[in-house]
Amino acid sequence: MKKHIELLGILHIVYHSMGLIGALTVLVFVGGGGLISCNELAIAITTAVALSISSIILIFSLPGVIGGIGLLLMKKWGRILTLVMGFLALPGIPFGTALGIYTIWALMNDETIRLFKQTAQERDSGGVS
Repeated sequence: MKKHIELLGILHIVYHSMGLIGALTVLVFVGGGGLISCNELAIAITTAVALSISSIILIFSLPGVIGGIGLLLMKKWGRILTLVMGFLALPGIPFGTALGIYTIWALMNDETIRLFKQTAQERDSGGVS
């Protein structure tokens, strides 16, 4: 299961990083569109729209990247956060759905739960994980 956890961490980092890139793209192109027009009203509107859309995308993408990193570090909070992000990814047909199903399968597995408990106990007892 450890290989599945590592792969899942990488997949979440990559999948949600694409969202971060999308947020930056929206910010640059939508916000820049208003600047090109040289119209104060257009600049104000496109800036507000770009910031709103980018913020929403950022709110949904950043926790996925953080959760993926937490999984790679075998942190208990990383498992929980990634599991939540997996459920939220389900409506994103086709890639989000596949990632969500794989996330739920891998992280709800009894062996995975034991692995995270064991890793947490080793950390608490001062053992190397």
